[in-house]
Amino acid sequence: MIKVASGVDNLSSFTAAEAPVRGRAADFMELTKARLNMMVLITTLIGFVVASSSVTAAPLDWWLLMQTLIGTGLCAAGASVLNQAWEYRLDALMTRTADRPVAAGRMSATEASLLGLVMSIVGFAYLLLSVNVLAAALAGATIVIYVLVYTPLKRVTTMNTLVGAIPGAIPPVIGYAAVAGKIDLEAIGLFAILFCWQMPHFLAIAILCRDDYAAAGYKMMPVVDATLARTSRWIVAFGVLLIAASLMPAMVRHTSILYMVVAVLLGGAFLACGIRCALLQTRPAARLAFFASIVYLPLALAALMIERLV
Repeated sequence: MIKVASGVDNLSSFTAAEAPVRGRAADFMELTKARLNMMVLITTLIGFVVASSSVTAAPLDWWLLMQTLIGTGLCAAGASVLNQAWEYRLDALMTRTADRPVAAGRMSATEASLLGLVMSIVGFAYLLLSVNVLAAALAGATIVIYVLVYTPLKRVTTMNTLVGAIPGAIPPVIGYAAVAGKIDLEAIGLFAILFCWQMPHFLAIAILCRDDYAAAGYKMMPVVDATLARTSRWIVAFGVLLIAASLMPAMVRHTSILYMVVAVLLGGAFLACGIRCALLQTRPAARLAFFASIVYLPLALAALMIERLV
């Protein structure tokens, strides 16, 4: 009986001790936006593979790839932490972000700022020393634009989404530069695909989170655009531009007919969802456009990577 009771007590103590550890781990994942930044690493990988195929025509340098992903991942995570450290008061005003570690008071803004700065600096230095100057410069530009330009612009102008799409489109160029050591038309094509994709993607999110953004004083287009007329035009326009951007790899370097067909079909389906969102201007239509964007990007990038590897 004593052993059983002792065992129960030990189990209770173990559970109580582990709870803060699990909480800290969850907070770290939230601070670094681990799931979102996984897409950053995937797009960096795409750029790396494309450059390895078209520029060097050599097998993948797995060691260089690992260094590139580590450095880029640290920079992306650092930028995410700094963003939350500096916007915690506004995060606390929005339902979807109120439980973030700094906004909820589980971590101080000073602690988060220090963590973000350390991760950003280490990531930049890692790329500089292990990859090349251009890849490090691109990662540094991503941090600066995201944290120092895009973040404050959200309360100033609806053009913030255009600015925010720039750092979001740089990761594949980092992967490309890691191999090629330069930026050429093919790298610009990868940037264009990510840039054009982000506009309907984030505008759909902004429609869904319209009330939250308004509560925080963010000048997202759907907040300022009461009738959603302008927002609708942008969603459709960038859907069209995305199809054109997805065909840029075929213009720069010969690609298979299969890739071009897949790119047009995926882009057309995504555009159709955007047009439906523009016409109906309802939350369900915006939600469908958002989910369509999530489906589109990995499939389109996978088609491009496979086309380069085959």
